[in-house]
Amino acid sequence: MRLEGRRESTNVEDRRGMSGGAIAGGIGGGALIIALIVMLLGGDPTAVLQQAGSVQTTGQNTEVTFSQEEQELASFSKKILAGTEDIWTSIFAKYGYEYQPPKMVLYTGVTSSGCGTANSQVGPFYCSADQTVYLDLSFLSTMREQIGADGDLAYAYVIAHEIGHHVEYLLGTLNKAHQIMQRSSKTVANQYSVRLELLADYYAGVWANNDNARFRSIEPGDIERALDCASKIGDDYLQKKAQGYVVSDSFTHGTAKQRYNWLKRGLTYGDMEHGDTFSIDYDQL
Repeated sequence: MRLEGRRESTNVEDRRGMSGGAIAGGIGGGALIIALIVMLLGGDPTAVLQQAGSVQTTGQNTEVTFSQEEQELASFSKKILAGTEDIWTSIFAKYGYEYQPPKMVLYTGVTSSGCGTANSQVGPFYCSADQTVYLDLSFLSTMREQIGADGDLAYAYVIAHEIGHHVEYLLGTLNKAHQIMQRSSKTVANQYSVRLELLADYYAGVWANNDNARFRSIEPGDIERALDCASKIGDDYLQKKAQGYVVSDSFTHGTAKQRYNWLKRGLTYGDMEHGDTFSIDYDQL
């Protein structure tokens, strides 16, 4: 992506280097695959965070020297967040709404959130309780190394997807879906989760479309890498990678094909009219 000269968002709290000792619990050896499955979780992931272990943070500052790659990823993330602020402010204004940007917390290892303890093994997530995106930058490297998802727009997609959940929150979609999920069977609740995730994928594509229109940010190969990333974080792809078989009733994010298609749909249309994942029959998503 072409990001030279782009501003960095100031809605960022950098907690990297704040040490949080893991007192007890934690995720076992399968944590990485679990994290990839719940990556881009969205909403209020309190249950998942609690399952990650009973972890307390001391909040102590420690002397940490960040690598050049880490610093570049931090700057990159701040620029992408700024881009979402610019684009969604314009889109909301077009429809007569006022966009209220979320905050982003960059952290290392463990930190606290409005939804509970944030553990890097859970992956990036959006917490509507404090309207904040939580991101341990090492996850982007892990994503590249473990599933081969790489490229600037692929990384931007991770962030833009979480911002997509914030858009859902501001429009009331997130809370309505969660209310239905709380009184539904597990199978139905999972289906609503898939709808939320695919909508956030669509919104990520909408952002990328409009960001490119304004800033000419997308370079050759960017879209292909982002779509490849979307397909590699499909529930079926990750379940097969983790356990060798697929349990479709347990899907919470959508299949590789669905995630690919809804991100591509957002990239293609770049508007709010073509992203309704709730009025379509579930089997047709």
